[in-house]
Amino acid sequence: MVERTGGRPRLSSGLDMAGLGARLRLERLRRRLSLYSLMMRTGVSRSMLSEVERGSKVPTVLVLDRIATGLGTSIARLLGDERAARVVVLRRGEHDTAHDPSGWERRILSPVLPGVEFELMRTAIPGGVDAGEFDPHAPGSREYLAMERGTLRLTLDGVEHVLRAGDSIYYAGDCRHAFANAGQQPCVYYLAMELGRHRTSERPRRPRPRGRRRTR
Repeated sequence: MVERTGGRPRLSSGLDMAGLGARLRLERLRRRLSLYSLMMRTGVSRSMLSEVERGSKVPTVLVLDRIATGLGTSIARLLGDERAARVVVLRRGEHDTAHDPSGWERRILSPVLPGVEFELMRTAIPGGVDAGEFDPHAPGSREYLAMERGTLRLTLDGVEHVLRAGDSIYYAGDCRHAFANAGQQPCVYYLAMELGRHRTSERPRRPRPRGRRRTR
């Protein structure tokens, strides 16, 4: 999810790592959370959180999503600036896009609006790639997914759903949800995510392996 401009690491949103780190720290302090509290919410180590905030560590999409979920917000808010206009047009090439090292990408189509925790995204996963498992969002969160092409294996709290071009699904966002492309061709889907209220629980989460599983 990182590009390099003039030798400096830079997210595809155009925000450099120092800028992302400063934004993460601001969102954490707004919620009066310590690094330890955020670690307990996310399962991301305190040292990793500190390095990301200092701009010295590049987070994967999954790690960034876990941080955003722990803050009760979305990746979109961490990457993009708020826009208060009544009408916001995002032209081709203006969308923030998070790229994962395994080859899949998450393109954010919706603007960041004041007081609104909503994200519309387009995700493309190459054949045979497992995008990993995402943490539950806050209670009351909702997700709507519509397939454009290919085949997606969506696992919700351990239950698999195979979706193909033209299929759609709704599910409560406060569950564990995993995305994998078990086919040979790329799959593309659109996902609308509406977040519920911020979590107050600080239950510790088990660290997860950093590697990517690949399906056959």
